[in-house]
Amino acid sequence: MIRKFDFLVIGGGVAGMSYALKVARSGKGKVALVCKSALEDSNTSKAQGGIAAVTDLLQDNFEKHVQDTMIAGDFISDPAAVEQVVRCAPEGIRDLVDWGVNFDRKEDGEFDLHREGGHCEFRILHHADDTGFEIQRGLMEAVRRDPNITVLEHHYAVEIITQHHLGVEVTRRTPDIACYGAYVLDPDTQKVDTFLSRITLMATGGTGAVYATTSNPNIATGDGIAMVYRAKGEVKDMEFVQFHPTVLYNPAETHPAFLITEAMRGYGGILRLPNGEEFMQKYDKRLSLAPRDVVARAIDREMKIHGLKHVYLDVTHKDAEETKHHFPNIYAKCLSIGIDITRQMIPVCPSAHYMCGGIKVDLNARSSISRLYAVGECSCTGLHGGNRLASNSLIEAVVYAQKAAQDSVARIDEYDFNDLVPEWNDEGTMTNEEKILIAQDMREVGEIMSNYVGIVRSDLRLRRAWTRLDLLYEETEELFKRVKPTTDICELRNMINVAYLITRQAIERKESRGLHYTVDYPKHAYDQK
Repeated sequence: MIRKFDFLVIGGGVAGMSYALKVARSGKGKVALVCKSALEDSNTSKAQGGIAAVTDLLQDNFEKHVQDTMIAGDFISDPAAVEQVVRCAPEGIRDLVDWGVNFDRKEDGEFDLHREGGHCEFRILHHADDTGFEIQRGLMEAVRRDPNITVLEHHYAVEIITQHHLGVEVTRRTPDIACYGAYVLDPDTQKVDTFLSRITLMATGGTGAVYATTSNPNIATGDGIAMVYRAKGEVKDMEFVQFHPTVLYNPAETHPAFLITEAMRGYGGILRLPNGEEFMQKYDKRLSLAPRDVVARAIDREMKIHGLKHVYLDVTHKDAEETKHHFPNIYAKCLSIGIDITRQMIPVCPSAHYMCGGIKVDLNARSSISRLYAVGECSCTGLHGGNRLASNSLIEAVVYAQKAAQDSVARIDEYDFNDLVPEWNDEGTMTNEEKILIAQDMREVGEIMSNYVGIVRSDLRLRRAWTRLDLLYEETEELFKRVKPTTDICELRNMINVAYLITRQAIERKESRGLHYTVDYPKHAYDQK
């Protein structure tokens, strides 16, 4: 079946929904919002800590936020992208509030601001400890009310459509690659439909599920990045995988691991060893409020030294009622496994969390492929550089969604539907009965990445990962050609592509920088051989 929409949005988090709302209200056409799960399941909804913006001009300013971002990114960040996000952030917050998102306020009506690791001022807007869920709720309600947006949940984008599907040879040197839409798997018919669009936006989120333990939901398989890479689009900075220093250590939950927000350290939480000893003073003068890469490596180091599976985060010295008020979900979650955080320390360990790289885009969120934009965690805007500053991701998604909407609305009249695109051909393929192979291969990808391409790397480990991923790639591509597309085999293909990109770009970076730390090019005195 062929379906036509002026704007095709692939992904249903804050990035995709913000863009959909903007373009839907432009009067330039109909919008399809394709989401591979339910809208409620996006990475956005898992974000606890908050969203960063300079709103208190008496204490804070744009220059401070810019400097904090550049320092956290190890000065790899693109200054133009940093300036754009920081200066447009207050407008983005106003958009969210207008769409119905509620942020906590003080009695005088001003925003109740938190401070998080790497920030020199209190500039984090939040909604208790479930900010992402509140943003997702507000945007979902706005999207579902909009008559110009067709929401297609549980629909899976298999590939984006380019000249390649018209029989034209497309390489990474082809200068005029264009996107005409996407092939999308319908869950009811189990058929791949052809979605033609004048403009396509990729907003598929992160890549955490390629690791054995992650704070991301299972759906974070890097689909958009993999699809664009296969279409010969430019992908950048994939070596910079952020590991959140503090997820709840609970062997029963690995996907997703429960996040213990950065805000808890901003609130006064102290990292300790099982004997109660502090250790962050050995690594950074900012102690537990150091940037995430520093804290994650420090915890990883202490776990290796002492043979531990986790360390502890301690808030028992804080007022119990205040702790419950600020962190009700964390309190309830920990209590459900027998830990009262007002009296007992929280067992925590690092876990794959956020991808700083992705589909390379310009200041208007245009990718290297014409008619294709990318926004949110699947994109590489240049904001994060070598390491994301806490709570910058949600505001980046809102700001770049606005820029992408402005640019695509201005340009959409230049494009038309390409009616020469053929429908998906699965003739001669068979139903896949080898589900056990796919499940096993997914587990193997996670083990390879966690063991060899984790917080601390080496050339030997990276080469070993490369060799094993290459074998998985060959086996999976062979299977994909023989069977009808299903969500699980498509996700496996994407996970292998993404794992390959992380590994390859890690091998290519011959230094320790930002989140990429290798013992072959140690940056710090406490290198972890």
